[in-house]
Amino acid sequence: MARIAVVGPGAIGGIMAAWLGRSGEHEVIVCSRRPLAEFTVETPKTTIVARPKIITSPAEAPAVDWVFVATKAYNAEATALWLKPLTSGGAPIAVLQNGVEHRERFAPYLPIQRIAPVLVYCPAERPEPTRMLQRRAARLVFPDNAIGRGFGALFAGTDVEIVLTPDITTALWEKLVLNSAGAVTPLLLQPNGIFHDERVCEVARDIMRECIAVGRAEGAVLDEAMMERCIHIYRKEPPDGLNSLHADRLAGRPMEVDARNGAIVRLGRKHGIPTPCNRMAVVLLEVLSEKGAVETKPAV
Repeated sequence: MARIAVVGPGAIGGIMAAWLGRSGEHEVIVCSRRPLAEFTVETPKTTIVARPKIITSPAEAPAVDWVFVATKAYNAEATALWLKPLTSGGAPIAVLQNGVEHRERFAPYLPIQRIAPVLVYCPAERPEPTRMLQRRAARLVFPDNAIGRGFGALFAGTDVEIVLTPDITTALWEKLVLNSAGAVTPLLLQPNGIFHDERVCEVARDIMRECIAVGRAEGAVLDEAMMERCIHIYRKEPPDGLNSLHADRLAGRPMEVDARNGAIVRLGRKHGIPTPCNRMAVVLLEVLSEKGAVETKPAV
C-alpha cells in the first residue's frame, strides 16, 4: 500500500483521488483549502463516491510516498507550502498541470530529478464543489523513467490508461498545440461545438501553427498534420463540453492563460519566432479575466 497525497481537489485532482482510492489498495490524502466530507465523480462507466482523508493546512501534512499536484499552474508558490512536509521523506511529485513548464514551475522547491511532468487527457468539469464530471476515459502520459513507471503502477486495476513515453518534450508540446486552440472557446463564450464552424477552425489553425513553430524550436518533433488531428478531436467532443479556460472564465476564476498561450508567446520571443495570434489571445483573455465572472451562459 502506498500513501498518496493529491494537492488540489479540482476536477482532475478529484478524479485522480477517486480512482486511486477506489480499490482500497492505497491511502489517499487530499490537500484542500476547505473541508470536504466526500465528493462524487461521475465517469463514463460508473459513479465513484470518494471519502479520502482531507487535510486543510500544510501543518497537518504527513510525509507520503507520492505526491500528485493538480492545482492550477499559477498556484505554484501556494502549492509549494504543501510540498515541504509531504516530501520530507524524499517522495517524488507528479505534476498534473497544463503547459510545458512542469519541472521549471517547481524546480525552486524540489530537486528537478524528483519532479515528473504528467500529461492528462481527461475532459472533465466540476459543476459543483463536490461533484466532478469525467466525460471520457482518462489517459495519463508519463516520462518513461523510474519515477514515471512508479507513478503508473499506482493506477493498476483502474480504468485510467497509462502511457510511458521516452520523449516527454514532444508529448508536452503536442498537448499544448491542442490546448492552444482551446483559447477560442472562452473568447467566444461558446462550448466545443463551435469547432464545427470552419471560420473558427481557421483561427484555431493560426494559433496552433505558431505553437508548432515554437515547439520545434524547443526540441519537440511536431508535424503540420497535427492541426487537423486537433480539430478532429474537438469536433468529436460533446458539443456542450467546456475546457478549463472556458469554465474558469464563466466562474470568474483566474484562467491559466500564461501556462498555455502565454508560454507560446514567451518562448517564441526567446527564439525570435513571431506569435501574434497567441499574443492577441493572451491579452484578450487577461483583460476578460480582470473583469471577473460573466453573466452570459454558453450556447449549446
